[in-house]
Amino acid sequence: MRLSNRNKTSVYSFVNTLLIMFLIAGIGAYFLEEYRFDILGKESFFLILVPLLLILFYYLNGRQIFEYDSDGEALHFRNRNIVPFIQKPLSDEFPKYKLLKYEVIDMFFMKRLYITISSKNSGSTILKYEISYLTRKETSDLKFSLNKVVKTNNEKKS
Repeated sequence: MRLSNRNKTSVYSFVNTLLIMFLIAGIGAYFLEEYRFDILGKESFFLILVPLLLILFYYLNGRQIFEYDSDGEALHFRNRNIVPFIQKPLSDEFPKYKLLKYEVIDMFFMKRLYITISSKNSGSTILKYEISYLTRKETSDLKFSLNKVVKTNNEKKS
C-alpha cells in the first residue's frame, strides 16, 4: 500500500507564504502604529505576536509531507517539511519482519506515529514520524496497513 500527501505540497506552500505575509504586514502595521497613528496603544504588539504565534503553531505541528510504502518486502517511511532548511527530512526503510509494533498518538492538533522495530544492537528501536497533516482516512489506512504487517509478523513468530 502506498500513502502520500505529497500532492498537497502546493497548499502547504501557499499557507506558509500567507503566514509569512501576515507577519510582514503585522510588522509594518506595528511600526506604523507606533510611530504614526498611535490608535491601539499598548495592544499594538499583538500585530506582531498573533502572526508569529500562527507561524510557530504551523511549524511545531510537524513536518507536512508524509509518505509510506509497504509494497514488496520492505516498509519505507519518509517525512519532510516543505521548507527544507527548517527540519531535516526523515527517511527510513527496513524489512517488514522487523516491525514489532506501532502507536499513533493524537494530541489536540498534533499526531505522531511511533514505530518500534527490532534491532541487532539494542533489541528494539523507536522511530518517530509526524503525521499531523494526514486526513482521518489516510490515518486509518495507515493503521490498517501497519496492523496487517504486525499481525503477519506475530503469526510467523508463533
